[in-house]
Amino acid sequence: MTERGFWFDTEPELQARSVSAPIEQEIDVDVAIIGAGYSGLWTAYYLKQYRPQLSVAILEANTVGQGASGRNGGWLMGSFSGDVNYLNKLDGEPRQLAKAIIQDTIHEVSRVCQAQGIDCDLHHGGNLRVAARYPEQHQTIKHELSYWREQGFTEADIRWLDKAELDNQVKMAKGQAALFTPHCARIHPAKLVCGLADTVKRLGVKIYENSAVVGIRHNSAGSTQLRTAKGRITSRIYIPALEGYQREFGELARYSLPVQSLLIATEPLTYAQWQSIGLDNRPTFSDASRIVTYGQRTPDNRLIFGARGGYQFGGKIRTEFGFNATEFNVKHPSQSQADFRFRHRLLLALFPQLEGVNITHGWGGTLAIARDFAPHAVFDPHSGLGFIGGYGGEGVGAANLFARTLVDLILERKTLLSTMPWAFKTDVKKVLKPWESEPFRYLGYHSMNRVFAWEDRLYSRGESSTWQRKLAKGLADRLEGMMS
Repeated sequence: MTERGFWFDTEPELQARSVSAPIEQEIDVDVAIIGAGYSGLWTAYYLKQYRPQLSVAILEANTVGQGASGRNGGWLMGSFSGDVNYLNKLDGEPRQLAKAIIQDTIHEVSRVCQAQGIDCDLHHGGNLRVAARYPEQHQTIKHELSYWREQGFTEADIRWLDKAELDNQVKMAKGQAALFTPHCARIHPAKLVCGLADTVKRLGVKIYENSAVVGIRHNSAGSTQLRTAKGRITSRIYIPALEGYQREFGELARYSLPVQSLLIATEPLTYAQWQSIGLDNRPTFSDASRIVTYGQRTPDNRLIFGARGGYQFGGKIRTEFGFNATEFNVKHPSQSQADFRFRHRLLLALFPQLEGVNITHGWGGTLAIARDFAPHAVFDPHSGLGFIGGYGGEGVGAANLFARTLVDLILERKTLLSTMPWAFKTDVKKVLKPWESEPFRYLGYHSMNRVFAWEDRLYSRGESSTWQRKLAKGLADRLEGMMS
């Protein structure tokens, strides 16, 4: 049985959803989209909003939400990886407009969900970036706050919480201080992706599930034909909206780095347990480390917690992670549960009161990192190729923003979005930087991950020497800089 993760496993209605039939014919459409995740579905939605007469079809290799869109940590952010780099290309009013557009993503998703009746448990509680596992994190968030102020982000965007203010939000054993931003909301990822699929179907979009693209042919007339095992779609415009799965689509494979991220979920916690933790207003949260942690309190009162994972040689995609609840919740779980145990140890370092609480789910997914951490919306009018992605694990909100941008480029809408520095109307090869070939990708990513983990271990152990910490920080800073 295919692993689908916590969000599907705990929702009987989603498990019982009917699967659309695969394509078994040859058809022509105006726009063909590959991938029924957030990027593909949001693109289809806005195409039909602005040009209802367009014929749009989506080819999905598996089922709706089987990729990262149904597996993530449920952070809907009014920001995205690399956004400041884009903002720094602008000055004055244009910069402020771009910043406002990015931050408005939460309200736009909320607006669509209300208008279309999509109940995805959206709660706008903000985000906490916490110094809570070792003293160096306090200095880290102080530096980060100074950086944000230098970039023009005010108290309305991000503010300092001292220990007392932090404790009013969340009670962590070693909580020192935090940065709070209102520009984040919690959602149920699978409810959002399935709700979007139902919405675009009502608008006339055809979704063909279990219809992996196995071949592509560019015709002399300017159209492109996408071939599956039993069918074909020909269109003037085609959009690979595959994010972490982009490497399975040969012609664009080198522009994304597929990286895994893994999560765990506790059993539902009692009222008393939540009294000891807080999160009453349900902000999302992370701790200030390079390991990239993330968590949220779910509507059914579980704690979801995750951390960035690894990279497979050759960019191999992972959807199966082998979590076994019975095996995990024994005193000495097997090595097969090591990745999930690591996340559990991080969770207990923040909330030791959860010792002994059962972990019911463990799962993961594959995200995509663009070179230079530069997500993009590119449309090439000559070839008809539309391309968005590279969200770096922050795609719940970014997929909406970049889909809107791409649609404005395709439809030649003269909007602010179409003038943004992340919007490109040209050949993909002219704007995107490819990743290095193997084995350099693998060696580089794993070297970075090992140094980050070493740095985190040294900081977490009070007995480590000052020179070791300085060496680890220097190496980590350098490697992090090389990735950006």
